[in-house]
Amino acid sequence: MKVKGFLKDVGGASRVTRARLAAFESASATPEKTDPIGEASKAWHPGRLELKVAQIRTCTKTSKTVRFVRADGGELPYFYAGQFIALEFPMGETIISRPYSLSSAPYQARGKEGFAEITVRRSKGDGFVCDYINDTLKEGDTVYGTMGCGQFYYEPLRDAKNVVALAGGTGITPFASMAKEIAHGTLDMDLTILFGSVSSDDIILKEELEACEGEHVHIVHVLSGDEPGWTGERGFLSADLIKKYSKGDTTYFICGPQVMYNFLHGELAKMDIPKRRVRFEVFGTPKDITRFDGFPAEEKEAMHNLTVVRGIHEDVIPAKAAESLVVALERAGIRIETACRSGECGLCRTKVLSGHVFICPEGDGRRAADKEFNYVHACSAYPVGDVKIKIPIL
Repeated sequence: MKVKGFLKDVGGASRVTRARLAAFESASATPEKTDPIGEASKAWHPGRLELKVAQIRTCTKTSKTVRFVRADGGELPYFYAGQFIALEFPMGETIISRPYSLSSAPYQARGKEGFAEITVRRSKGDGFVCDYINDTLKEGDTVYGTMGCGQFYYEPLRDAKNVVALAGGTGITPFASMAKEIAHGTLDMDLTILFGSVSSDDIILKEELEACEGEHVHIVHVLSGDEPGWTGERGFLSADLIKKYSKGDTTYFICGPQVMYNFLHGELAKMDIPKRRVRFEVFGTPKDITRFDGFPAEEKEAMHNLTVVRGIHEDVIPAKAAESLVVALERAGIRIETACRSGECGLCRTKVLSGHVFICPEGDGRRAADKEFNYVHACSAYPVGDVKIKIPIL
């Protein structure tokens, strides 16, 4: 393919080199003290921030929305609608990290009055951080967090203009962010949300979602509970229901609990959708790693020694085979950076010096070189026997 012609194209590199040398020769000898590229990069990626809880409000009978601002009064970093924030919470003698999709829109984070929000549902006994947020966290508290994480956002170069979002429970939060950004006029896409809930009085962010409805945002509530008088869609997010609300070339975004993912894998297979048109959000640490094929049955209740090397210092801590390396470190009060807690982002990349680990097959985001040289993502690696690892000093 010719752009400017064969000779002009192949000679492009030398022309750029000559132009660069000419710029060097004509440049001032006085050092430039500003770094606009560095400043822009820092604004986009400021790293770990101290955040203040500015507001907590009840969303439904089982959930609350928490608003954060920067504790130093500065501006929040940019993010895409659909991305998550990794928050750190002090729990006794340790710090626990959890990822939460942002339910606020990117435009709401702009400027000195900008804020970021998460919406968290109280757990059913297996999510103590969710319960901490709902029952203990209060306005004025400070936490640390890193925001603008994850790949679950609309990309026009990859995704179709028509998007059907399949949401369950708090899986609605990234789509609420998208809907708000579309309604604000700063995201160009057509979004139809099929939102599965159990009952109409526990639909998360119902009013905020319906306030976004218009030409480019459509909300379809689907109730799985037996509720008399409900005139909307009922049941689960089946293939037939998804087809009903799809039109033309469509990209499907899915976010919800693991049981919903398991169901939708089968339903979407019935529709013969190209893989490039289906996007699953990462779902965090599996509740029961022992159910996966390949996990040794005899390790279900096993305890092992985990040797942790930081520089020249070594600690030996207990580790359950059915809990990830990250959880063992957190229980022992040893800090390790995490974000997605799903084996995707690689922030908790760790060198295994000896021993064996089981890698969650649905969360193995390692590169080929990591597999060859025995690196793992600690949030999706489980000790099956005594293990020795090396982590950074924080």
